[in-house]
Amino acid sequence: LDSLPPAHYKDTMNTILLWIQQSETKLSTPQVAVSEYEIMEQRLRELKALQNSLQEQQKGLNYLSTAVEEMSRKAPADLSQKYQSEIEGIIGRWKKLSAQLVEQSQKLEELMTKFQRFQNDTKTLKKWMAEVDVFLKEEWPALGDSAALEKQLEQC
Repeated sequence: LDSLPPAHYKDTMNTILLWIQQSETKLSTPQVAVSEYEIMEQRLRELKALQNSLQEQQKGLNYLSTAVEEMSRKAPADLSQKYQSEIEGIIGRWKKLSAQLVEQSQKLEELMTKFQRFQNDTKTLKKWMAEVDVFLKEEWPALGDSAALEKQLEQC
């Protein structure tokens, strides 16, 4: 009986597995091209919330690891191996999920920075194009006005 998992262990295991499955589903959502900064911000908030949730679930995973160690010491070899492989599978998924979260967050932050830079460059370009448009629509100076012609040549 000492080698059997306690009820709290099973509840924690189910909670962790459910959380991992839901998180994996959220992360596997196909990434689409985004042309709005607000959508990118929303996705980043979701990823940060998932990272916070990961940290909150960490103590449950720690409990499972400790419980498996204790049960493995008291259990027969085959049962001990079953517990070990079960927790190793969960820890593997946990680490993969954690790495994906970090990777996607960093990538999104980089893309947001590039997107902002692109928006700023576009704004600058549009302003410049408007100024050029005004310049091109200006009236040309008279042929005899050399000072005005020189000034316009400089502007060109």
